[in-house]
Amino acid sequence: MDAEAAKFIGAGLAAVGLGLAALGVGNVFAQFLAGALRNPGAADSQQGRLFIGFAAAELLGLLAFVVAMILLFVA
Repeated sequence: MDAEAAKFIGAGLAAVGLGLAALGVGNVFAQFLAGALRNPGAADSQQGRLFIGFAAAELLGLLAFVVAMILLFVA
């Protein structure tokens, strides 16, 4: 296999993490909404954890993007 082709395949596989991060963010907000609808009184205390979960999922997506860009343009 050519090194250039391997670079593109690796970047494509790293980009899969972007889609998984989108699924993770959707899951975080869906579970928060489900919990808030079951117990509205506890929703305010759980909002901080919502944003922490959102930030963690987005961080993984950004890291996958950075890895894909490094593979494409640096390696």
